[in-house]
Amino acid sequence: MANTKSAKKATRVAARRTAINKSRLSRIRTHVRKVEEAIASGNQAEAQAALKAAQPELMRGASKGVLHKNAASRKVSRLAARVKAIKA
Repeated sequence: MANTKSAKKATRVAARRTAINKSRLSRIRTHVRKVEEAIASGNQAEAQAALKAAQPELMRGASKGVLHKNAASRKVSRLAARVKAIKA
């Protein structure tokens, strides 16, 4: 258990940041899942709309430090390629 005042505050701050980061990561996963489901259904228009919504979420996660920048870019690129490959 933390003894000093600053250590106690650091624990509170870490808990708060953890909650925020969990929320951000959950939003990202939800958006990516929606793209995956649209791809699985074979509906290209729906998949493109879902990708358009997911891309800013992924990049926001990268800018906030939840995801690495290259990981976010890689995910966007791979999803975009899969959406493009759907036969309309």
